[in-house]
Amino acid sequence: MKVIKRDGHMVDYCPDKIEQAIMKANLEVEEEEQASSTQIKNIIKYIEKLGKKRILVEDIQDIIEMKLMAIGKYQLAKKYITYRYTRELVRRSNTTDLAIKELIDGESEYWNTENSNKNAKVVTTQRDYLAGITSTDITKRFLLPEDIVKAHEEGIIHFHDADYFAQNALHNCDLINLDDMLQNGTNINGVMIEKPHRFLTAMTIATQLITAVSSSQYGGATITLTHLAPFVRDSYNRYLEKYQERGFSKADCEKYAKDDLHKEIIDGVQTFQYQINSMTTTNGQAPFLSVNMYLGETDEYKEELAMIIEEVLKQRIEGMKNEKGVYITPAFPKLLYVLEEDNINPDSKYYYLTKLAAECTSKRMVPDYISEKVMKELKKNEMGEGECYPCMGCRSFLTPDRTMSLGNIAKAKNYVPGKGKYYGRFNQGVVTINLPDVALSSDKDMDLFWKIFDERLELCHRALQIRHKRLSKATSDVAPILWQHGALARLEKGESIHELLHHGYSTLSLGYAGLYECVKYMTGYSHTGEGKEFGLAVMQRMNDKCAEWKKAEDIDYSVYGTPIESTTYKFAKGLKERFGVIEGITDRDYITNSYHVPVFEEIDAFSKIKLEAEFQRLSPGGAISYIETPNLSNNQDALMEVIRFFYDNIMYAEVNAKFDYCQVCGYEGEILLDEDLEWYCPECGNRDHDKLNVARRTCGYIGTNFWNKGRTAEIKDRVIHIDNKDADIDIEEEENTEEITADDKVHENMKGQLVLV
Repeated sequence: MKVIKRDGHMVDYCPDKIEQAIMKANLEVEEEEQASSTQIKNIIKYIEKLGKKRILVEDIQDIIEMKLMAIGKYQLAKKYITYRYTRELVRRSNTTDLAIKELIDGESEYWNTENSNKNAKVVTTQRDYLAGITSTDITKRFLLPEDIVKAHEEGIIHFHDADYFAQNALHNCDLINLDDMLQNGTNINGVMIEKPHRFLTAMTIATQLITAVSSSQYGGATITLTHLAPFVRDSYNRYLEKYQERGFSKADCEKYAKDDLHKEIIDGVQTFQYQINSMTTTNGQAPFLSVNMYLGETDEYKEELAMIIEEVLKQRIEGMKNEKGVYITPAFPKLLYVLEEDNINPDSKYYYLTKLAAECTSKRMVPDYISEKVMKELKKNEMGEGECYPCMGCRSFLTPDRTMSLGNIAKAKNYVPGKGKYYGRFNQGVVTINLPDVALSSDKDMDLFWKIFDERLELCHRALQIRHKRLSKATSDVAPILWQHGALARLEKGESIHELLHHGYSTLSLGYAGLYECVKYMTGYSHTGEGKEFGLAVMQRMNDKCAEWKKAEDIDYSVYGTPIESTTYKFAKGLKERFGVIEGITDRDYITNSYHVPVFEEIDAFSKIKLEAEFQRLSPGGAISYIETPNLSNNQDALMEVIRFFYDNIMYAEVNAKFDYCQVCGYEGEILLDEDLEWYCPECGNRDHDKLNVARRTCGYIGTNFWNKGRTAEIKDRVIHIDNKDADIDIEEEENTEEITADDKVHENMKGQLVLV
């Protein structure tokens, strides 16, 4: 007979263990309550006479308890039950021991690659991970129902950020209301921060506020450069006044003031960049920051904003020096560049900024691009007006503001009645559904698929409700920088944050992953082809459920294309364990992110973006699309055509280029992967991770500390969507063809893996 243990492993049946367990319980009761050796042997014989080939260890224990009570040994049965419960607690509490040892020893592949922007060898990161291990243990044992924990551990769903869940006050991403904090003052650690009077000071204070905010939550945070633009004018006026007091002519005063201002903008941006990348939050990493660059956010300070954007792009093009003094690609801050009428056409006033952005993208993979045109079509507030605003972190978008009629519920000092409010809003947390698991569990039975899908969505719903309820217990005192001093609100001391969790002010995210594998298994086709309609139906079902929950609870639920970094590997392993290796579905060490075209599928850039735009519309709470390219730093015209295509067709997209560095030989270019998924320099063969600077886009953000096996395999499998060859098509001949536009010509060239140089 085999005994199935709690972790699923089978061991040989051993009667001695049963006897030892009952004898230990015997020692805890009076002699008359003890079981005799004969009675113990009779219990063992009963179990053996059942004739089972396999039996659960829990069933054996249940039988022992039942038999002890049947022979009148009630006190002994009680002690045995207590012993059994105590053993279970010890067993569960010890689940953290190995994880902690592996982390401290530095021998765990999991911890060393858990987050591509964290170095598990340094003490600040280890401190965060140690706290996270404890939090995860508490979360699984005490805070979540067993069915949710079981589904999480099996990879059926993923309960995100369990390593922070033990603290009921922590939430996910947010848009920092930097304007309120800078213009109206704030407070850090009990120290009053008054309004700055010049740009350089404002930039310095901004980095301190960002670090404080990032240490009070666990997700990404976003600011906009628009909130810093007024201080550029303040600085200019100070310089102008200085030269006027010295009696210079008007022309000289303006010239010298502009010269001084230009120097201050350079210094201010450099200060911001250095501090963001050198500061460490309580999460053990630099602030997970995105910076929005949107000229349309202001009319009054547009010129000043353009100056800041220009300098930010120039300094990011240059990069930051590594320990060898070589300029490399930094991971943060992530840059978001909004495409609009004022900067997208060659004859538009700020087109020079878009050309600069393209150059930056070709060398540093940022900025990412938000189309004002498409976003205003998709994101309409309660007045029916389209609005444009940045994502929180790498891809998390708020729903359009529905709080206008409620007034200033966050008590912000910069609140404008009748205008959509986004800065100061946030995300409560994420739970992700494994779509391929739904499909495989249905065994291609379409009716059963939808039944299982609804059941799994309800499981996610309950998990999200638990997140909401835990956060709803928080008061403003838990994080004053967030809730009392302007980052998210200006609540009173001790005031509940409850209202900010409702009415659409914040969101809960229903994440999803593996749409491709789900569609492929159920239909036999990719969602890029004949499986497309089924894929769209899957996306629509998630949106319908979110709408249903929102209506019932006055809480915004939103469909979110999860940026699973480590979880792509976890989900893939879970699928193999549950369903075995199925060609084209579970035979890789990763599953496809969100709605994306699988990384190994050959497709041109324009077709990919056009197709994914349809799915992005059904992922309103968070999404990003990308194209994979070689180094296009010498082919800016091709890149500009791609960016124009983004503007017309998709809300949010990015370009993944390769620009790495080998510290051994000085090689600059693409560091490669061999068949064993080991990184190496193609110039000198260097394989030392500590001497290779590799930057790759990982689900929306840039990672620079390498990745786990699954994600690395995904990176290796990525195909190029645009080549970098000279076009061999006679353009003059095509210009005479009817109904072919300039964009169409470039589009067709790129479909043939050719671009115009």
